[in-house]
Amino acid sequence: MGKDYYKALGLQSGANEDEIKKAYRKMALKYHPDKNKDPSAEEKFKEIAEAYDVLSDPKKRAVYDQYGEEGLKTGGGSSGGSGNTFHYTFHGDPHATFASFFGGSNPFDIFFASSRSRAFNGFDQEDMDIDDDDDPFNAFGRFSFNGINGVHRRHPESLHTRRKVQDPPIIHELRVSLEEIYHGSTKRMKITRRRLNPDGRTTRTEDKILNIVIKRGWKEGTKITFPKEGDATPDNIPADIVFILKDKPHTHFKRDGTNVVYTAMISLKEALCGCTVNIPTLDGRVIPLPCNDIIKPGTVKRLRGEGLPFPKVPTQRGDLIVEFKVRFPDKIAPQTRQILKQHLPCS
Repeated sequence: MGKDYYKALGLQSGANEDEIKKAYRKMALKYHPDKNKDPSAEEKFKEIAEAYDVLSDPKKRAVYDQYGEEGLKTGGGSSGGSGNTFHYTFHGDPHATFASFFGGSNPFDIFFASSRSRAFNGFDQEDMDIDDDDDPFNAFGRFSFNGINGVHRRHPESLHTRRKVQDPPIIHELRVSLEEIYHGSTKRMKITRRRLNPDGRTTRTEDKILNIVIKRGWKEGTKITFPKEGDATPDNIPADIVFILKDKPHTHFKRDGTNVVYTAMISLKEALCGCTVNIPTLDGRVIPLPCNDIIKPGTVKRLRGEGLPFPKVPTQRGDLIVEFKVRFPDKIAPQTRQILKQHLPCS
């Protein structure tokens, strides 16, 4: 048995145009996936869209009323007496039907966040209920479109003239090593997003490679923005995709602005008697650092120009700061203790 489009919208077969529109409006808002969390809501939403697509078109409805779904889709009727067989295929995008009905806008953008932006604002719409009234918008209570409190209805002309609003930015953390910041690098990121088809209503899935150029010396927190590369729908401006630089933990260094900090661990003997410490650098060299003075815990030495490039002047670089930690022995022999007492100053 074919689909019962009238039943899908809760209508009798003799329903007029206004009744069909009212029924679709109510049912579509009730089962829209942004509102209804039931797993079957998506399929119901699509069924409602197909029913409205047929019943709101006099030609399709006439064929359906005479031949049913099977005749509608397999050519049971002819078009305009010309002898050309009429075939119908639902375009498959209930969201396009929804957007077209509401004039290219999404009413849920006003009352609560859509599914694509929910992650950014944390708003939860589960408490809203549209089952108990013929006008689903009554469930949303009092609101204002122009800053004045009160109940306002959205008139058809305002739906068609409402400007599209851009989705909130999609933010990704991009982890980079200090070596990549030192030398500069390019990362390639594959994204999958929805793009509008030429008809301006339906969408397709499309992959794209984003080339993220990381310039020398860029600071942690630097934002790299790809404008309008998010999902596109009939009723939105695609979101910007934003990558925020985040330093990867390093085995030797930590960043301090354009400086890098290296912790050198030396023994008590080396701290008192002197030593040479080999200091690694970000470009793979090793710099011998002579330490002829007594090194106290927390002593700092600076290797100038061995840090990260300045973002605005990459030819200039910060410093490599060496912080010393002294490793004390767990125990010493009694005779060694006596020698230390004899030779070390009391203060």
